[in-house]
Amino acid sequence: MGTLNEFQARLFVADKALELGRGGVSRLSQITGMSRPTITKGVTELQGRTPLARPEAGRVRKTGGGRKRVEEVDPEVRRHLTRIVEETTAGDPMSLLKWTSKSTRAMADELTRMGRSISWVTVARCLHEMGYSLQANVKTNEGPQHPNRDAQFRYINAEVKKLLKTGDPVISVNTKKKELVGAFRNAGRVWRPAGKPRKVLAYDFPQLAQGKAIPYGAYDVAQDRAVVNVGVTHDIAEFAVESIRRWWRWDGKKTYPAARRLLLCADGGGSNGSRLRAWKVNLQRLVNHIGVQITVCHYPPGTSQWNKIEHRLLSYISLNWKGQPLVSYEAIINLIGSTRTRTGLRVKAFLDTTPYETGVSVPAQQIKELNLQQHSIHPDWNYTISPQTT
Repeated sequence: MGTLNEFQARLFVADKALELGRGGVSRLSQITGMSRPTITKGVTELQGRTPLARPEAGRVRKTGGGRKRVEEVDPEVRRHLTRIVEETTAGDPMSLLKWTSKSTRAMADELTRMGRSISWVTVARCLHEMGYSLQANVKTNEGPQHPNRDAQFRYINAEVKKLLKTGDPVISVNTKKKELVGAFRNAGRVWRPAGKPRKVLAYDFPQLAQGKAIPYGAYDVAQDRAVVNVGVTHDIAEFAVESIRRWWRWDGKKTYPAARRLLLCADGGGSNGSRLRAWKVNLQRLVNHIGVQITVCHYPPGTSQWNKIEHRLLSYISLNWKGQPLVSYEAIINLIGSTRTRTGLRVKAFLDTTPYETGVSVPAQQIKELNLQQHSIHPDWNYTISPQTT
């Protein structure tokens, strides 16, 4: 049966039905799944009561044979379908691609209520033929751009090249998304025995967690190495600077023993925001402690994705722990510390249990006492903090 075309299969089944005699058509219909009218047609053809419907050369059916499409039988279907999707149609007017938020089943039900019986599969086919397609959101619109955006990028690039040429450290810093610690679902898939998925909690309620993990990373651009400090309380400026201090202690000091200047490339907001007083005050304390001048260059607003730490470190951490429930702080530290790439990335991870307090005010007098020099190019984003003499 599998090697026969429709014409040959019809005659074969009809011949077997004739051999069985009375009830043979019903019996063969149950066995083969072929409809009774089709088997009956084959029987009449074999008995000579109707001429054999031999297929044309190179074809199984005659030209025009088979059931007609719904839109051919009822041309109004497409017009009604167009009217249904017009209310929720979106797309680029210069593009042929369009999309709709209504499901094909909902549109099929609405057409059926209009008296036009149609399946959701047919609706999907009609939509494709009409130029529609299933599409997801794509992050492309960055919103209004700052007028100094490109100039700041060029300035950051020049500063990075300058320090790399002198052998001084350049690090990119940022906080990764906060994570709940516990048996919660983590996006992604991992290889496991078939039929034995890891069971996690059905709901991601914070009260079910052991706590939260706040990974703050410091990525060494030249060495392709990083130190990640995982906090447990709040992502504030004091925590961010402590994370940089740990990078210096565990990696920077040994790698750059003769460093005269350190360049930080940071976002313009968050715990290392350019307008944050506590950020600058804590950086001054760090500079006084390590005795190395620190220059900070902030990325313009809305351009955090250009920060190198995002696509050279944080994205690989997400890939490394995909599908793995972050059941404990120990598991998080181990997963971050085991992150590797083919280009040679190496990561150290530490747990920071310090109870950082929010709401600590910084008086204006402390800002005046800072040994901070703003650069001539966009001074709010570019500044250097030197050790205080007293």
